[in-house]
Amino acid sequence: MSAYTATVTVRLKRGVLDPEAETTKRALERLGFELEALRSTDRFEVDLDAADADAAAERAEEMAERLLANPTIHDYDVDVAERE
Repeated sequence: MSAYTATVTVRLKRGVLDPEAETTKRALERLGFELEALRSTDRFEVDLDAADADAAAERAEEMAERLLANPTIHDYDVDVAERE
């Protein structure tokens, strides 16, 4: 077993209202920043032991599907890195 950190990034799917991002976008525009769009995300870092990086990614994806993300309204990405 090796030690890994799985980073799960969860975001609303395009077309789903994101009031937090809209409020932040308007505030940034008031500060003079020009931007086309802004989306908010949640990022989870999970430290776990697994046989290899693929097994760690598989476990993190299961976590995302079962709890961290609602597949009806969220997309998610999983990145895995070995911890030293």
